[in-house]
Amino acid sequence: MQNLQGIIRRSTNNVTNQWERLGYIANDLANTNTIGYKGIRFEQMLQADGYLTGAVRTNYEQGSIRVTSNPFDVAIDGAGFIPVFSKNGEVAYTRDGSFKQGKDGYLMTNDDWIVGNGIKIPSNCYKFQIKPNGDVVAYDAKDAPPKKIGNIPLVRFDCPEGLEQTDMNKLTPTDESGEAMLVKNHTCFKQNNLENSNVDMFATVGDMLRMNASMLASTRMMKVVDDMYNKGINIRE
Repeated sequence: MQNLQGIIRRSTNNVTNQWERLGYIANDLANTNTIGYKGIRFEQMLQADGYLTGAVRTNYEQGSIRVTSNPFDVAIDGAGFIPVFSKNGEVAYTRDGSFKQGKDGYLMTNDDWIVGNGIKIPSNCYKFQIKPNGDVVAYDAKDAPPKKIGNIPLVRFDCPEGLEQTDMNKLTPTDESGEAMLVKNHTCFKQNNLENSNVDMFATVGDMLRMNASMLASTRMMKVVDDMYNKGINIRE
């Protein structure tokens, strides 16, 4: 009877573990079109006692980069994040470079977080450019010399897997991730481009189908063992 109880406990634990993994898979599928989104790896290990354990890891592999022809769009080609600030002074980090010009002229995220330390684009400028190193320059006229109006910072973390996702494509540091470190002398920014999600939709759907089959098998096993356990109790009575 104790062996049957142990099988039931392990099966229950394993199904719970699989449900958790399925949740991450569903979240990845929902974000296949989210700019700069990084997929989640849920690594499972079967222990000697039959229990499944899992660890969540973010996949920070580079997503493909596509041209948008929108001067407010900027992709990060390489490792790193862009710091953004809320109106309340909160700081977060993102790889979603689909920016816009806010009402006050500042470069902002689509949900109105200020990019970097505040880069105000003159309303009457002929055009502006975001250089690969993050420098933002504006031109007063077609043949006018460029004027630097700010810089988009790029930061990195010792352990980006330790960052905590707070809202869609915004991340905040933790003790595990360490503090943000400013990257100097880089050429990672590409204006008029955006980084796609790095989620492989077909591979993720395959993972989901395999997980559903595994959960169904585990659930059936629990039902068989539970029936055996109940019959054993009835015989003893």
